[in-house]
Amino acid sequence: MKKKSNIKEWLYAILFATLSIILFRVFLFEAFAIPSSSMEKSLLSGDFILVSKLSYGSRVPNTPLSFPFIHQRLPFTDHTNSYLDWIKIPYKRLFGAADIKRNDLVVFNYPMEAEHPVDQRTYYVKRCVAIAGDTLEIISGSVYINNHCNDLPEKLQFNYKILTNTDTLDYDSLKKIGITEGGKMHNNGEYCFTMNNENVDSVKQMPNIVGVEPLFEKKESYSDYMFPEDYRFAWNVDFFGPLYIPKAGDSVKLNLESLPLYKRIISVYENNDLKLSNDSIFINDKYSNYYTFKMNYFFMMGDNRHNSADSRFWGFVPEDHIVGKTVMVIISIDKSDNAGFIRWNRLFKGVN
Repeated sequence: MKKKSNIKEWLYAILFATLSIILFRVFLFEAFAIPSSSMEKSLLSGDFILVSKLSYGSRVPNTPLSFPFIHQRLPFTDHTNSYLDWIKIPYKRLFGAADIKRNDLVVFNYPMEAEHPVDQRTYYVKRCVAIAGDTLEIISGSVYINNHCNDLPEKLQFNYKILTNTDTLDYDSLKKIGITEGGKMHNNGEYCFTMNNENVDSVKQMPNIVGVEPLFEKKESYSDYMFPEDYRFAWNVDFFGPLYIPKAGDSVKLNLESLPLYKRIISVYENNDLKLSNDSIFINDKYSNYYTFKMNYFFMMGDNRHNSADSRFWGFVPEDHIVGKTVMVIISIDKSDNAGFIRWNRLFKGVN
């Protein structure tokens, strides 16, 4: 009897510990790994970040019936979901609202994965460059909010062409100053590397360097893969907008010109029946020339501006997709060249 009692106590202890960890991860803090270089130099590939879910109000899970600690798919399967959608809870936040500030480092669910419930979509981390109610424009790679530059130049990276008077470049010297992305271009003596302002200044002092120039797209050069994927908006990664970021309660005029910008919000994020007939717009079978937004939306971009899949490519992030705010790097593992060593200078490092 005593042995059975001890086993039962251990089971209760394990169950309590598991539930505590789950509640902690769902409502308070959670750790995420940075898989790509889209946020360098602010966040590096191999960083493990701590995300505060309290900062924007803890979000109640849409799918409460899910396998603990597993996201989207069960291990060793390709098509078996790790969650059950028999019960779906509407969007709700505890302890406040998603009060995001400009330039916050935000973790959110990728909005384009409509095949999954919101809380089961892939996690992304980007910098919020525009909040609800802002008008955003990108000019020569710089972000302007309501006609004022809102960039943090010391955080940003762009692609640069390096011109040399020799056929070789000292890659080891570049790596020592933190330049790792890039390589040789088609013409002899020309190289393309991703750099920040500090890197650019350092490269200019290196021997055999003739010049360093940014590789920006031309204004009104249309990229058909950019949001909203419509030829009437001749936008690219360096010249984008102006674009109004929707705010809950605000209205926009709807016509054939503006509809491509907001049709996904209307039909997907806010669950309306949107139809177009004889150049007239119908929402839930009613003719509409205005639309009033139900949620706040945000515009997210990576600090590695020329190597980031962000809102310039797929548009707005709805407030119900917001997970939390990045507060620190817990640990960082350098995976370049299969190094696998710990970056001790990033241990418990705060981020902004």
